[in-house]
Amino acid sequence: MLALIGGWLLIVLAGIAIGATSIGGVIVVPALTALLAMTLPTALAVSSLAFLATGLWALLHEKSNSLSTLLANAPLMMSALVGAFMGAYGADLVPIQWGRLWVGCLALASGIYSLLQMKQGDVNTAHHHWPSKVAQVGIGFFVGAGSSLSGTGGPVLLLPFLSLTQRPIERSIATAQLIQIPIALAASAAHLSANRINWEMSFLVAFFLLSGAVLGKKLSQRYAIRVLKIITSVLLIITGVWFLFPAN
Repeated sequence: MLALIGGWLLIVLAGIAIGATSIGGVIVVPALTALLAMTLPTALAVSSLAFLATGLWALLHEKSNSLSTLLANAPLMMSALVGAFMGAYGADLVPIQWGRLWVGCLALASGIYSLLQMKQGDVNTAHHHWPSKVAQVGIGFFVGAGSSLSGTGGPVLLLPFLSLTQRPIERSIATAQLIQIPIALAASAAHLSANRINWEMSFLVAFFLLSGAVLGKKLSQRYAIRVLKIITSVLLIITGVWFLFPAN
């Protein structure tokens, strides 16, 4: 019973982190597998479909800016769609141990990255140009494939890269939020063709994830974003260690 409650609580916390900081979706798959006793392939399928809800929420939250961001980053979005489909379609070919290792490393690296970013402070990115269309194709494919193989929405892979290369932060966050849509659509289509999707669980996870995202957005407007980032980072690190070194 405690594991069940803990699993759903982690999913809500993941949603809060997505709404407040964009990064946090990597917590979902560990919650589904370790606490809700779901197999990894099914958890990847459920989380992929659930992230469609948070992606569409981001699109509807600021319609004009979102649509212009999508159009301006069309090569990134299209290549992410292709990469996500290929990654999800080949999910059964990846050994379970490798999948756990990838998800655990991703969660741990994301938490450490977020803490280091806060320690470094704001960086002047005014002179750094946005990636070219050719570069966007490569970046999008990697983010799409890596996200579908880990059951994440996209921001957890895209944001660290854009930040490390010192791209404009506002555009980076907006793009990372919206990349969830093509990744979720393509990954869900691949999982559907392989008959991996649990529809009831997908809708439940989407509901709790979206509820958390809405709450996270409100919290980010009322409280210091730094505090929310610290909480998210610590949770990501704990999740990574927990997934890499499961209790026997």
